[in-house]
Amino acid sequence: MRERLYIFDTTLRDGQQTAGVDFSTDDKLRIAHALDALGVDYVEGGYPGANPTDTQFFEKCSSEKPLSGAQLVAFGMTKRVGRSADNDPGFMEVLSAAADAVCLVAKSWDYHVDIALGISNEENLEAIKESVEAVCAHNREAMIDCEHFFDGYKANPDYALACAQAAADAGARWVVLCDTNGGTLPHEVYAITQAACEHIDGARLGIHAHNDTDNAVANSLAAVQAGVRQVQGTINGLGERCGNANLISLIPTILLKTDIAARFETGIDPKNLPQVRSISRLLDEILNRTPNRHAPYVGAAAFAHKGGIHVSAVMKDPTTYEHINPDLVGNERVVLVSDQAGKSNIINRMLAANMEFDPKDPAIDHILRQVKEKELDGYSYDGVGASFELLALRALKRLPEFFAVAGYNVAIDNRTIDNKERTLSKAQVELVIDGEDVAGQGEGNGPINALDMALRGALAMAGRDDLKRYSATISKMRLVDFKVRILNTGTEAVTRVTIESVDESGTTWRTIGVNANIVVASFEALMDSVIYKLIKDEVSPTL
Repeated sequence: MRERLYIFDTTLRDGQQTAGVDFSTDDKLRIAHALDALGVDYVEGGYPGANPTDTQFFEKCSSEKPLSGAQLVAFGMTKRVGRSADNDPGFMEVLSAAADAVCLVAKSWDYHVDIALGISNEENLEAIKESVEAVCAHNREAMIDCEHFFDGYKANPDYALACAQAAADAGARWVVLCDTNGGTLPHEVYAITQAACEHIDGARLGIHAHNDTDNAVANSLAAVQAGVRQVQGTINGLGERCGNANLISLIPTILLKTDIAARFETGIDPKNLPQVRSISRLLDEILNRTPNRHAPYVGAAAFAHKGGIHVSAVMKDPTTYEHINPDLVGNERVVLVSDQAGKSNIINRMLAANMEFDPKDPAIDHILRQVKEKELDGYSYDGVGASFELLALRALKRLPEFFAVAGYNVAIDNRTIDNKERTLSKAQVELVIDGEDVAGQGEGNGPINALDMALRGALAMAGRDDLKRYSATISKMRLVDFKVRILNTGTEAVTRVTIESVDESGTTWRTIGVNANIVVASFEALMDSVIYKLIKDEVSPTL
C-alpha cells in the first residue's frame, strides 16, 4: 500500500514576498482555484490582518468562492511572549480568519531566538506550545513552520529538535522543517531530516525549502526520501531572493518518476497533471512575465530537439532523448531548425505543422540550404516556428499573397509639454490589396507599436465594408513580447528582432526579422506574424 504524500502551495503567501510581486484579491482567487482544480492538499492564502488584500481574500474565498477540495491555510506568527493568546490582537486575527488550517512561523535556531526575538530559549518554547494549543482550541488544523530549522540544527541540534517537539506535543498536525536561508545541501537535508524522524513521526513532518543554492527541488525530494510526508513549494518557484521549491517541477516528478510514484500517492489525479503547464502560464500572465522557455516539464523548449542526430533518433523512438511523454504534462514535442539541422529536422518540423509535401521534393533540400544560409546572415530559426513555416511555404510555392508592401515610414515626435518630455511615434504603411493602393496611419508609444497600428489600419481596407476579411482576423491577435539583439558591434552591427504574438485562443507564435536597421528588422518580424495568423485562420487572399 502506498503512503500518502501531501502537497502544500504557498505561492499566495511566501511567493508574494518576491520583489515586484503584488497580487490583487482577484489574482489570488484565480490562482487558488486553479490549484484547487489541480488537486493540491493545502493552499496558503496569506497573512490575514497583515494587509487589506489578504484579509479580503480570506473573506471572499470562504463566502463567495470557496475551494472544493483543498484546505485553505492562514499564515501568522506565534503569539507574543508576555501575553496570552487571547490578548494578542494580531494572533487572534489569524485565528479568526475563515480558514481550515493555521500555519504559524516559529524560530527554531537559538541564534535567532536571541538576536531577532530577544527572548530566552525557554520563552520561545512556551510560545510555540501555547500558540499551537490555541489553534487547536479554535478547531483549526495546526501547523508550525520551524524557521531556520536546518541552520538551527547545525548550530544546536538539541534546541532545534526541542522546538519541533514542542509543536508536536502541543497537537500540531504538521511540523514543517524549513531551510529558510536556502543554503543547506541535499545530503545535509537527508541526514538532518532522518534525525528529526527519530523524534517525530515522519507522517507529521513537512519540508519547506528555499532555492538559494538552486537545490530546493532536490532538497525537497531528499526530505521525502528521509521520511517527511508534506512538501511545500510555489508555482514556478516564486519566492523571496532566489525563490522556493518549484511545485511545477516537483509535482510531475512525484507523480511520474517510477520509484517515487510507486511509494506515494497524492491528492492529484494523474489525469489532471497537464494542468501544471496552464497553472505555470497563469502565474506568468498575472505577473506579466514571459514564460521560461527552458523550464523543466512545462517550458516551450522542454521537449525541443535541435541536433540532426537527436532528431533522427527521436523520430524513431522519442524515448531516446525524452525522459517522459510531453503529453503527460500538457506539453508538446518541438523539432527546431537551425544551422545544425539535418533534413530530418526539416521534414519533422513540416510534419508537425501539418504541411502536405513529398519528402523527396527537391524543395526540401532548398529549405535546408536556405535555413543554413540565412543563419549566416543573423537569422535563428531555433524557436521561431512561425517564420520557419512561412519560409517553407515560400519554397513550396504555396504561400498566399495577401498583400504587397509599397512602403512605410516612421517619425519620432519628441517635445516638452507642461515641463514634461513627451515622445510619440507616428507611422504610415502603404499596401497594395486586391490591386488597390491603401494606406494606414498609426500612433504609438514606440516605433514598432506605431507600425503595428498603421499596418492594422491598412489591412482594415481589405474588403472594404463588405467582407473586412483581414481586419476581423488581425483584431484577435496582439504582440506580447519584443526582443532585440545586436549580433555584432561597430557601425555595421546587425539587429535581430524576435516578436511573440498571441491570439484569442491563447495560442502563441514567434517570428523573426534581421536587418542593420532595427525598424526594418521589426517590420519584417511583424509582417511574418500577421501573415502567419491569416494562414492559421485560413483567410482567403482574394475576394
